[in-house]
Amino acid sequence: MSEETTNSYSAFIPEVWSNKLNAMLEKGCVMLQCVNRNWEGEIANQGDKVKIITPAAVSVSTLGSSAITYSELEPTSMELVIDQKKFFAFKINDVAKVQANTDIMEAHLANAKKAIEEVQDSYLLSQHTNVVSANTVGTEASPITLSKTTIYEKFVQLALALKNSNAVSSTSHPWVVINPTVESYLLQSPEFIGAHNVADETLRNGAIGRIAGMDVLVSTNLTATNNKYYVLAGTNDAITFASQLAKIETLRDKDSFSDLVRGLYLYGAKTVQPNALAKMIVSAA
Repeated sequence: MSEETTNSYSAFIPEVWSNKLNAMLEKGCVMLQCVNRNWEGEIANQGDKVKIITPAAVSVSTLGSSAITYSELEPTSMELVIDQKKFFAFKINDVAKVQANTDIMEAHLANAKKAIEEVQDSYLLSQHTNVVSANTVGTEASPITLSKTTIYEKFVQLALALKNSNAVSSTSHPWVVINPTVESYLLQSPEFIGAHNVADETLRNGAIGRIAGMDVLVSTNLTATNNKYYVLAGTNDAITFASQLAKIETLRDKDSFSDLVRGLYLYGAKTVQPNALAKMIVSAA
C-alpha cells in the first residue's frame, strides 16, 4: 500500500483524549509537620496579627534571716503577622473540560494547592536565619564538608545544641530537614536508623528514619545558596504558623467559553523559640 493511500485514512481517525491524567512531578513539602499553630485560631477570628506574650523567668533564692525581696518580672512580647499574600489564577477552556472526559478543574486546583505548599515550605525553611549562633554547626565562612564517615558526628552536634538549649523534652521530639544531597551521605552512615527499623515510637509522616534522635525529613526546597546548604533542625515549639484566609472563586469569562479560577492564600510564621532551632551550614561544592 502506498504512503498516499495510508495517509488518506488519517482523516477518519479521531483524536482521543484520555480520561486519565498524567500526574506532575512534585516537590516534597515537609515543614508544615515541623511547626505549631498555637495562635492560628486567634488570628483567624480577630485580625491579621496577634501579640504573643512570653512570661519572664522566675528566680529561686535561699530563705535566710533577711527579709524576702520581690523581683519585678518583665515578660517579653512579639507579633505574629499574616504578611505573606499569594494567589493563583488560571482559565479552563470548555472544550478541554468536555473532551478530556475527566475532572480537569479539580486536577488543576490540586496543582495550585501543591504550588502554594511549595512556596510555604520554602518560606518556613527560610526561618533558619533566626537560629542563634550557639546552635549553629559550621559558619558562613567555613561551611561543613560532609562525608559518610563524618556525617553522624555533625548530626550529633546538631542534636546536642537543641538539648543544651532545653528544647528537647518528652513532649518535644526533634526533627531535622535535609536535601537529597545530604541524604545520599546519610544513607551510607551505619548510625542512620531507617524508618523500618524505628520501633520505639511513630515517626513523623514522610520521615525516612532517625539520626542522633531526630526524625529525618527530606525536602528538595532546601536549595543551594552561595554554594551552601542549610540543614535545619528543631522541635515544633520553635516556629508558629498561621493561615488567615484561603479563598477560591470560580467566575465565567465574558470574552470566551471558559471558566476563570482564582485563589488567595494569606499566611505568616514567627520563630517564637529561637533556641528550639539549630542548623548546620554545609558546603555544596
